[in-house]
Amino acid sequence: MSQSAARKGGSLEPTAGDAARAAEQPGERPPSPEIDISKPHIARIYDYYLGGRHNYTVDRQTAEQVLQVIPDAPIGARLNRRFLIETVRWLAQEAGIRQFLDIGSGLPTQQNVHEVAQAIDPNAKVVYVDIDPLVRVHAEALLADNPNTIFLTGDLREPEELLGRLELRDHLDFTKPIAMLLVAVLHFIEDDQQAYGTVKTLCDALPSGSYLAISHALKDESTDQASAVYQRGGLSGRPRTEEEIRRFFDGLTPVGCGLVHISEWTAPDSSLDGGGNVVSLHIPKTAKLPGMCGIARIDR
Repeated sequence: MSQSAARKGGSLEPTAGDAARAAEQPGERPPSPEIDISKPHIARIYDYYLGGRHNYTVDRQTAEQVLQVIPDAPIGARLNRRFLIETVRWLAQEAGIRQFLDIGSGLPTQQNVHEVAQAIDPNAKVVYVDIDPLVRVHAEALLADNPNTIFLTGDLREPEELLGRLELRDHLDFTKPIAMLLVAVLHFIEDDQQAYGTVKTLCDALPSGSYLAISHALKDESTDQASAVYQRGGLSGRPRTEEEIRRFFDGLTPVGCGLVHISEWTAPDSSLDGGGNVVSLHIPKTAKLPGMCGIARIDR
């Protein structure tokens, strides 16, 4: 279900196969009766931006409306993937992290977190968390023969419930550093107090030496219009200003280039790779990509 690139690099550029899959109209019959295809869902919309095939008519319709106001949304989605892949590679290869908690993981695609981390250390532990039942169906199929990786159905907005899950505590050792990945998910928590409180609750539960990686939509006219599209579809959306996004790193130690615009982010210096990004992605100079991303360390 995923296409793994070489350990040292790869490409997230759309291929002819991506275009063909995106053009297909998959049968409008979900793999499970609990999957509601009458309403759009963020994970499936994101899958559409990436050229995937795990989406339905209602998702594509919403995505096309967003593309009217943010034509470069597919490039932004690929930049988010590059950030995620490069972050996991650096954390495993350079920071020595062997435990990963990916909340709001979305549908499996190219170079998933467990594939990147376990290419460096097969014993690396990964927990995926998502609220979408379609994500669960595909994740469970992908991970059936991988004892070091599990999927949990959970809601980012309920951090205490997630942290109390026995499956999570059994799989990850909370006395050792954990990398928490909140990529392209925090802007779907509209209430500021809840968003900042969620991140604080989760970070407070992690031991010193852990890491937080985030990416977040940056507020401007286009992202405000996109949020309105999502809200009309029954989804949430809250792009934030640069100052508001930086608040998520309060009390943490920024790593590498810190929190920057997503098109400007580069992986922290690496003695093995020479620093910079090793996943190739062409970004047109005219692309408008309103988002920020970065990594921070939890020091106590």
